Amino acid sequence: MNRSSRALVGYWDRQAATYDRRSAGVERRFLADSRRWVCGRARGATLEIAIGTGANLPHYPDDVDLTGLDWSPAMVHAARRRADRVHRAVRLHQADATALPFPAATFDTVVSTFALCCIPDERAALIEALRVLRPGGRLLLADHVAASFWPLRALQHAVNLVSVPLQGEHYTRRPIATLRGLGVTIEETERLTMGAIERVDARKQSPGQ
Repeated sequence: MNRSSRALVGYWDRQAATYDRRSAGVERRFLADSRRWVCGRARGATLEIAIGTGANLPHYPDDVDLTGLDWSPAMVHAARRRADRVHRAVRLHQADATALPFPAATFDTVVSTFALCCIPDERAALIEALRVLRPGGRLLLADHVAASFWPLRALQHAVNLVSVPLQGEHYTRRPIATLRGLGVTIEETERLTMGAIERVDARKQSPGQ
């Protein structure tokens, strides 16, 4: 892990204790419904990338065999506390989303919500997610993206000037565009909030497709 990545890990370690309280209003108004949309579609052996404080944990079906990871040890600890509170079985790891510690084709579902925006190399993280996903498996995403409403998109570009150097958070990415050419079929996608939030349900193509 390079110096820049270590600095970002330290930043998220410092946010972990108060993150849920500070983001509660945004969570209720803009994010929670997308978490339900994504997590409700998970099936079988499921990996959540950048699990953070574990906000998705209450939304998974009971029969999902869940693994989660985050590169921030403080976030992993927060996710463990939430898992205990909501009685959700989950295996938790501290790991980098761009170097997943799992063999190829391990999972039936890979989930990422509101996290690819904060991973320095979004494309590398998506490639790793697809590597550990079985052929025909589901990649389920939700994130804030470059808005379709241009005045909001212009504001996002302005916010990037502060958010990217401070906390590594990008407001103008669009993961569905990055997925093109990576061997997936987009099954369903939705954009909300003037196009600034996007949900994606994709399937990893089988060899020969």
